[in-house]
Amino acid sequence: MAENTMTLVLIRHGESEWNKLNLFTGWTDVELTDTGRKEAAEGGRALKADGYDFDICYTSYLKRAIHTLQIVLDNMDRHWLPVEKTWRLNERHYGALQGLNKSETAEKYGEEQVKIWRRSFDVRPPALEAGDERDAHIQPAYRDVDPADVPYAECLKDTIARAMPYFNETILPQMRAGKRVLIAAHGNSLRALVKEFDKLSDEEIIGVNIPTGVPLVYTFDQDMNVLDKHYVGDPATIDAKINKVANQGKKAQ
Repeated sequence: MAENTMTLVLIRHGESEWNKLNLFTGWTDVELTDTGRKEAAEGGRALKADGYDFDICYTSYLKRAIHTLQIVLDNMDRHWLPVEKTWRLNERHYGALQGLNKSETAEKYGEEQVKIWRRSFDVRPPALEAGDERDAHIQPAYRDVDPADVPYAECLKDTIARAMPYFNETILPQMRAGKRVLIAAHGNSLRALVKEFDKLSDEEIIGVNIPTGVPLVYTFDQDMNVLDKHYVGDPATIDAKINKVANQGKKAQ
């Protein structure tokens, strides 16, 4: 790595139980599948094989991301690394869609509407009602979070508004201090970061799909200009995973 450059690795959690069932998940705290654990292990082995190492790690409050990070670090023999957890790296809150099947929702509302709910920059899905069993306001994990900050539904714009200040205030100073950083998070919280890193328009980010369990490596200069960006792993496998993510909101064939 050239002097004065900064390396950041992002990894989306492996397949979760609700990914497998093609359900909107959001802030619902579901576990990884066996496939998801395998994906995380493969990601960790790929990073180790390519000589990556880290000094500090960040993840969300959701166990599918936390366990992905633990598996990655176990396979790198780096399970002792410090890990900071923040709700600000949680998946986008899918509101009242959480727990609904994506294909069935597409049948009911149309693929275009579901694509808007899944991918639109500034259109929120239908919100949860206060006191709904899915409401994070009544869940122990968020008892120390300002209730005004806890959403009932989010669009990607909302996710950026919570994730980027955390990145800029907490993670970026570590990178500028020379720390090698690994972030294990979610499709939309990572898309929030990618949109800002790559300077993508509101329209361009709609077509960006991040595969599960595949490390994405960024190299920046000190002004956060992207010098290099690449996935670690087999290109054909990565392309297949990206296409799988892209097709989740379509009607069943």
